[in-house]
Amino acid sequence: MTATSSAGPANTDQIAYWNSVAGERWALLQARIDAVFAPLTGAALAFAAPKSEERVVDIGCGAGATVLGLAQAVGGSGHVLGVDVSKPMLTVAERRVAAETLPQATLLLADASTHTFAPRTFDLVFSRFGVMFFADPVAAFANIRTGLVDGGRLAFACWQPLKANPWFEVPVAALRPLLPPAPPADPLEPGPFAFADADRVRGILDAAGFEDIRIEPHHTRMNLGSPTAALDFLTQVGPASRALGDAEPENRPALIDAVRSALASHDGPDGIVLGGAIWLVSARTAAVAGGQPRAPGSTD
Repeated sequence: MTATSSAGPANTDQIAYWNSVAGERWALLQARIDAVFAPLTGAALAFAAPKSEERVVDIGCGAGATVLGLAQAVGGSGHVLGVDVSKPMLTVAERRVAAETLPQATLLLADASTHTFAPRTFDLVFSRFGVMFFADPVAAFANIRTGLVDGGRLAFACWQPLKANPWFEVPVAALRPLLPPAPPADPLEPGPFAFADADRVRGILDAAGFEDIRIEPHHTRMNLGSPTAALDFLTQVGPASRALGDAEPENRPALIDAVRSALASHDGPDGIVLGGAIWLVSARTAAVAGGQPRAPGSTD
């Protein structure tokens, strides 16, 4: 069953976006997204190393792939709380958790940046691409930190810059000459590349009270399938889909043809395979001698 937080929203624009057509599209494409992201999901979960009986909160859990992975790792004596602002995606996650019969997993419709977590409850805060959308990231991470036990762990994956991610950059570069000039993107604005600068990430976590901060690069190959499948996916998910969504309807066929042509040059024996690059980030809360234990049975 999905619970709902009563905390006021701080990320109004992002909440509206992920409860509109974007969230509905990600929910509809859940199986395809899981398949494309599988190498990165595996890397993020291995990096976080959830342990049996641990209590974990999954920030921006989306349609539930990482909740399932975490729940299987902690087992029936552990607990995983999946938190997201998107009702369409959490509806899918709830269905998947029920199908897998994982009573140790629960879901919460909430903004993790403002939700009041029970103090010192979780051993691990995890996120796969869910923490780059906070309006005030320092305040958000400081709030999330309150839910961690003393010496608790934070582990998340975020995207490296656009140019380090050909699977994003190739379709965007194909569209750029056909679209009106756009002002330079603000690198500090919430969005998929808000944490592309590792030094900025380190500064945010330090200011939020975390220590032992570690940031590692991870590169992989994103298998997007056949040219037709890749075109369908990349025009619905990622920066190219946003650009297409803003385009005039009469211009869309030419724009889609440009992406199709760009992808064709990358077709190979395994279909369209393009590089992906992320940061794997970890940190800890201070291990305070004589700190209060977490509340028994607390889940949020």
